[in-house]
Amino acid sequence: MSKKEKKILGKGLSAILGNNLKQENKLEIHKDNSLQISQIGSILISEIELNPFQPRKEFDQERLNELSMSIKELGVIQPITVRKIESDKYQLISGERRYRASKLANILKIPAFIRVANDQQMLEMALVENIQRQNLNAIEIALSYQRLIKECNLTQEACSKRVGKKRSTVTNFLRLLKLPPIIQKGLKERKITTGHARSLINIENRESQTNLYHDIIVNGYSVREVEELSKAFKEKKYKRISRERKSVSLPFNQKKMIYDLSIHLNTDIDITQNKKGSGKLTISYDNQNELERIFNLIQKHD
Repeated sequence: MSKKEKKILGKGLSAILGNNLKQENKLEIHKDNSLQISQIGSILISEIELNPFQPRKEFDQERLNELSMSIKELGVIQPITVRKIESDKYQLISGERRYRASKLANILKIPAFIRVANDQQMLEMALVENIQRQNLNAIEIALSYQRLIKECNLTQEACSKRVGKKRSTVTNFLRLLKLPPIIQKGLKERKITTGHARSLINIENRESQTNLYHDIIVNGYSVREVEELSKAFKEKKYKRISRERKSVSLPFNQKKMIYDLSIHLNTDIDITQNKKGSGKLTISYDNQNELERIFNLIQKHD
């Protein structure tokens, strides 16, 4: 790094943090073993290796491309965090999206906070940063809390302090992992809300939990309604009242009729039919005017 680059970087970070930052050539481990920033600088991307403890495994390619374009224009605004493992080798602690996007942008150097951390501390920092992301679903958060507690040997109380949340919040997320896999999957896919899921936990029978889960999706029960049902069926079995649609393959001539009618009415048409041949034909409309238009077309056709 040139003297000019160091001067510019130092001023920028000083302005943000409100103090005079100096480049240190030596990393120091503090006596209390606390995690301290020992160096702030710009390092070669080629000298950085990925974090083996990274909880996040998938990265949206489109968003990476967008971030890469932004970095080309404005540079990396927020430094990544690394630890030094050799004289010219660093290991990424946090900021993998910025690291990947910078590589896409063909940036040679990236601003970085260099920390002193052992493997357990590194895992802890990676998990905490992962939890703080805003686009995680409830199950991802719960799994991160679980890893933080098990792999870093923390109590729920200590975990809550690490992530800046109430202990009850951590406990409620962890309880979601006791739900049947199908309900956890539905929560991840946002078919139900966290409020729905927390109510389902209060039902003791797993089959009843699953039955009510299906009815929530089909009937659109509110969280309040599920709370009431969960109280009523806490210890007794809940029988599913909704039925799964069984798709039956229609003959070509029937598919053609549905297609022609859809074109004629200029709207979506849905058909459900059982094995006996009876079923329902559903015609979609967006508003009252659309409904009147469809009625007029049907009447004209008659």
